[in-house]
Amino acid sequence: MIDQAKDKLPGLALAAVCAALAYAISLAVPLLSAMLIAIFIGIFIRNIGWIPQVAEPGMAVAGKTVLRAGVVLLGLRLSIPQVLELGWGVVAVITLTVAGTYVASLALGRLMRLPHAVTVLTATGTAICGAAAVAAMSAVVKGDDNESVEEAAATAIASVTLFGTIGLIVVPWLGQAIGLEPNQIGVWIGAAVHEVGQVVAGAGIAQNAQPDSQVGAMLVDTALVTKLGRVVLLAPLVAIIGAIEASRHLHRTHPDGSKTPVVPYFVLGFLAMVIVRSVTNLPESVTNGVNTIATILFTMAMVAMGSGVRLKKLASTGGRALLMGGITGIVSALISLVGLYVLV
Repeated sequence: MIDQAKDKLPGLALAAVCAALAYAISLAVPLLSAMLIAIFIGIFIRNIGWIPQVAEPGMAVAGKTVLRAGVVLLGLRLSIPQVLELGWGVVAVITLTVAGTYVASLALGRLMRLPHAVTVLTATGTAICGAAAVAAMSAVVKGDDNESVEEAAATAIASVTLFGTIGLIVVPWLGQAIGLEPNQIGVWIGAAVHEVGQVVAGAGIAQNAQPDSQVGAMLVDTALVTKLGRVVLLAPLVAIIGAIEASRHLHRTHPDGSKTPVVPYFVLGFLAMVIVRSVTNLPESVTNGVNTIATILFTMAMVAMGSGVRLKKLASTGGRALLMGGITGIVSALISLVGLYVLV
């Protein structure tokens, strides 16, 4: 057991060092997600041959166990009562946006004849919460024949990061231009922009345009809570798709005789953390610390995902996948905007 743990240390150390580098670059250039940078670092070191054989076991752990630990901790960001305080109209907008965007994305991916994993992961990242959602779904999705889930995840993360960044600039400006109320702008940003960090940035742009500082602060809070309402739906979506994927591939039993649970254990852990946050009043220092740890774990996992990417193979579907990400980003914005006019 000890020897097995030692075998994994070099790869985990390499992933940690690369994650620290990605995090430092993100601090210097805030518009660049640390997770996206980590993906590219992983791709770079893989394709120039900088990953020694001794690091492979640890990289595999970073791409699976470390990733799932990050998903579990992500649950402590979410308080269900806080989401419900937005009102049932906003909850309906969140649900409609997630469901409509996901279904439309699947249909578009099939229409464009994109590989299965690319389609599912791009749909998940666009509908839920960008890179973190792609990472969570990548733990249960199964690729088509000869399709690498790591390469599909890298493509999906690049797509949702790019169009989420465009969205954080366009949505606040467009909300002002079409005359939405500050509360509606906050809901729209939270429902239409992909990453949590991008939502915070977009809400900050909208806040600066408000003459009343108190109204601006409420806009930011509304945007963030709306976004976290979308994240709440990550667990049921991963559980449903995980069951479908297991059934589709008939892989419910492992070679050692154990069975794959219908609901993955890390999803149950995520839900447990949501419940803890919803029924307790955790100190802000605790939640901030957990968020930081979750970000570090996700960033390490993204290095491992990037290290599974072979550029020559990725080039064959990358362009079409980016096109899909752009179209589905627009679909998400339109569904949430229509929902705002009808329900809020």
